[in-house]
Amino acid sequence: MSEAFFARHPVDVARELIGARLTLSGVGGVIVETEAYHHEDPASHSHAGPTARNAAMFGPVGRAYVYRSYGIHWCLNIVCGSDPGSAVLIRALEPTDGLETMRRRRGLSDPRQLCSGPGKLCQALGVTREHDGLPIDHAPFAFTPAAAPSEILAGPRIGISKAADLPWRFGLKGSKFLSRPFPGASR
Repeated sequence: MSEAFFARHPVDVARELIGARLTLSGVGGVIVETEAYHHEDPASHSHAGPTARNAAMFGPVGRAYVYRSYGIHWCLNIVCGSDPGSAVLIRALEPTDGLETMRRRRGLSDPRQLCSGPGKLCQALGVTREHDGLPIDHAPFAFTPAAAPSEILAGPRIGISKAADLPWRFGLKGSKFLSRPFPGASR
């Protein structure tokens, strides 16, 4: 994957990640939902500047930024932007590779519930803090860009209180694997 793809505004990257394939050690699938976070965005972890927790956001683009949400769930982002500190949260995947491994890790069998949210996705793929800062296009990750433009929904981001009205959440129209429906969109 070209560094130029990730060295753009996170909104552009987030849209174009829909339909891309992402796996970790052979487990994963098609990205169906993302959220963009710009370094000037008050909801972004990088808004106040670099810390030990968000250091990967200030490193090279195209790398994983992994953090714990509410001290419980790991969340996977891809660092992007022309300026340091931006990233795209991977909110949901359509699971296609390593389904048995995902089912075992998640303790359930319904494929729609395996990766339909950032915490679920990380548990299913086995993402942990050890993956923070790793390039997403080199082992143990594998990344393939979307083959063709997808029909994409846009709406407000989920689970934040600052800049919550920005339409920086993107999803694959008609997907049964989204974390939540988009307002006003029929599935």
